[in-house]
Parts: sequence; C-alpha cells; structure tokens
Amino acid sequence: MIRCTRHVAAFSLLLLVALLLNASRVQVLEADDYDHNEANRRLAIARYDRPRGDILVGGTPVTGSVDTHERLRYERRYSDGPLYAPVTGYASQTYGTSLLEGTEDDLLSGTDSRLARVPLWNDLIRKRQPGGDVHTTLEAGVQRAAHQGLSGRRGAVVALEPATGRILALVSSPSYDPGALAGTGASATAAWQRLNTSPSRPMLNRALRQTYPPGSTFKVVTAAAALDAGVVDEVGDPTDTADPYRLPNSSTRLTNEASGCENATLLHAFEVSCNTVFARLGVDVGLRGMVDAAESFGFNDSGLRIPVRVAESTFDTSMDRAQLALSSIGQFDTRATPLEMAMVAAAVANRGVIRRPALVRKVTAANGRTVSTHRPQTYRRAMSRDTADRLRELMVAVVTDGTGTRAAIDGAEVGGKTGTAQHGVDNSGTPYAWFISWARAEGAAKPAVAVAVVIEDAEADRADISGGGSAAPIAREVMRAALD
Repeated sequence: MIRCTRHVAAFSLLLLVALLLNASRVQVLEADDYDHNEANRRLAIARYDRPRGDILVGGTPVTGSVDTHERLRYERRYSDGPLYAPVTGYASQTYGTSLLEGTEDDLLSGTDSRLARVPLWNDLIRKRQPGGDVHTTLEAGVQRAAHQGLSGRRGAVVALEPATGRILALVSSPSYDPGALAGTGASATAAWQRLNTSPSRPMLNRALRQTYPPGSTFKVVTAAAALDAGVVDEVGDPTDTADPYRLPNSSTRLTNEASGCENATLLHAFEVSCNTVFARLGVDVGLRGMVDAAESFGFNDSGLRIPVRVAESTFDTSMDRAQLALSSIGQFDTRATPLEMAMVAAAVANRGVIRRPALVRKVTAANGRTVSTHRPQTYRRAMSRDTADRLRELMVAVVTDGTGTRAAIDGAEVGGKTGTAQHGVDNSGTPYAWFISWARAEGAAKPAVAVAVVIEDAEADRADISGGGSAAPIAREVMRAALD
C-alpha cells in the first residue's frame, strides 16, 4: 500500500512539473508569438488603454493622445501635423506606425525595458510602464522656414548642424496630416486610400526615402576626389580641358551652358559649373578613386539609420569611362537622398569630417528621467582637412561670384553649390533643382548649419538656373533661421 502511494505521489509530482514546464514555455518562451498573433485582440486593447508618450520639438510636444472612451481607448493626435509628419510619421490603430512613431514605438507605448528602474522588471511582471517621450533634434523655426519655403511644391529640405550631426530640419513636400489616420473608422480608411492614390504622393518621405540624380551638386564630391588624389594641385591652376569634351571611347561630345570653360581653372569651373571640367576630372581620378571618394561621403551605404531607415544613395562601382564621366557630374545612374547631399555640404563645413546624422536628442521616461542621450559620433572622414578648406573657398565663390548669389546672407559667410538634374526619357522631364550650402555667422568659429534643397517641379531653362533661382532662396531662409 505504501509503495502504491509513493508511485501515485511520484507520478503526480511528475505531472505537476510537466504542467509547470508547459506553463513556463507558454508564458516565457512563446510569449512573443502569442502576443503578436493576429487573433490576439488583448494586445491591441492593452496597447491603447493608456496615453502614448509624446514626440517633442524644442521641449514642446507635437503629439498627444485623446480619450475616445471606445474599446481602443486612446487615439493619437498631432499638433501642426503636416509640418512634422516627415519626422513623426503616424501612429494608427488601423495601419500601424511609421518613422519615429515606428522606430521609437516600444518607448512611446511603454513596453521598452529601459523605462523600468529595475532591469528586466517589465519582462518579469509582464506589465507596461507609462509611455516615454522622444525629444527630437529639430529646431522649430528652422523646420518652419523649410516648410514655408517649399510652399507645397514637390521636394525636400534637410538642415544639419555640421559639428554634431543634429538634424535641425527635415521637410518633405507635399505633406499630410497623420492625425487623419489615427483612428479605426471610415474616415481613417478613406484618408488612407486618398493619400496612397494621390499623384503627388504626400506620404513619400522625399527627404529620406527618395533618391534623385544630384546633378551638379555632386561636383563637390568630384572636386574633393581630384584634390585629394593630386589630379588638381591648386584651385587656380588651368585644368587643360577642351570645350566641348568628347567622352572617352565615344563620339558623344559634352558641352556647357556656362562660358569660359575651355581650359578653365577649378575655381572658375566650380563657380559657373562647367560640366566638361568635372567630367574630365572624374575620368582622370579613375573609377576606383571616384568610388572611394563617393563612399567616403556616404554613398553605397545601405545601413544608415537616424534612427529611421534612410534609402541608399548610390554611385555605380562598375562603369566604362564615358559613364564615369557622366557620373562625375551627377548624371548617368548616380542617385542621392536630400539627407546625403546635406551630409556632403556638412563635410565641407566641418573640415572633412561627417558626423553621423541624428534625429533624436534624448529619450525620457514619463517622470522626466533621462533614459538615453545622443552623443555626436564620427560617421566618415570624407576628405583631408586641406581639401575641405579649399572646397570651402570654392563654395563661397559660388555664392559671391557664381551661380548661387541668391543664397547670400548679410553678416554671414555662405558657401553653396547649385545643381540641375536632368531626368526622364531623353531628359524630357522638367529638371530637378538642387542647392546645397552651409553658413557661418560673422565672428563664429565654425559653420552652424548645412542645408540641402531639392525641388522636383522647378522651371529651368539651362543648367543651374533652376538650382540658383528656385532652390537657393529656400536654403537662404533656412540658413538664416538656423543662424538666428
């Protein structure tokens, strides 16, 4: 009898252990699978049962939450939604999240383990903390200047602080109100369909996710490559370039819209944007040298995050010499995001060093405790300090005497480069207008801002007129706001 009792007790204990192991498997090992199962409505209900943390600009929230008293209780709201949508993205009960609302979702929703004072406490008790806050690097005045400058035209503006990599403005136009997507009703569905079928593509983040042929703004990269490689020794030396210039192994002759390009100095060629000179310089540097230079500026990097994912800017690594000549003036299949071209300008302003661009200054818990803080990090050295200094001289000449005079600011040193990028079949599309620049206040030790502007629907009669006429004034107002 005693032996039978022992057997039953042992078997019962075995069953209890098995039950505990299975419970542990379900609650710990497979918890994420159950949490993210589409049939599990409790996750969505719990997600919206309390206010979401906020995204802030200059210490002021540009987001909020409203109590709807529905089953999914708290719905997202946005202040100046179209102004900040290229940064915040949307948080929708129907369509999920995007941009900072997406990359910082764990913190904003309160599930980030960093919000608990005791490490792993949230994971152990399966409880959410109040949502934390995301403090952006944006400057409200700079953001507004960029948004107003584009005035709804298709394009983008990015402004960086060269010494730190902080993003001061990030605008994509046309924009949209993310609050229209926040709920679950018919209005949110209709807004989603309208925004996704609009020919102007307002939900496309043109600053981060769209790449364009950079046109003549890429000549900054080519000039840096030529100076670093010793193909050009001094900016005042003649370049021994014909006008027109016959592309290598081709009957195609490249011409210029500007005058005085034959055997022009690098300084004059940069001021008036001679295609022939920079095509020749790119060929003289060679494919490997041009690829190395472009990648030093951030081209061909598919892993850039700010923390939002950035589309890869590309410079082809396999070209013949004629294609290399065209790529060296920002044509052929060279493509760049506006953020990338702002980084090019920032490299010149920061004496050759590119700081890793950042959109988040710090994140805090609901009680104000700092969870993490952005610290400037070096991303790449794009060129030598001496080359950067000479490029600053070249970019200043563009604004004082060349194609970018409309970017000049009284009481500040401004450097710039215009660009007009042809596109479409047989270049039939209206050229994209570019302007990249940087500005240093009088008496300041270093430039305060670097800017890239691209406009998709600018009118252009010849190369660089559009960049200097349409994009440069926008860059000027953005730089002025940053200096103020």
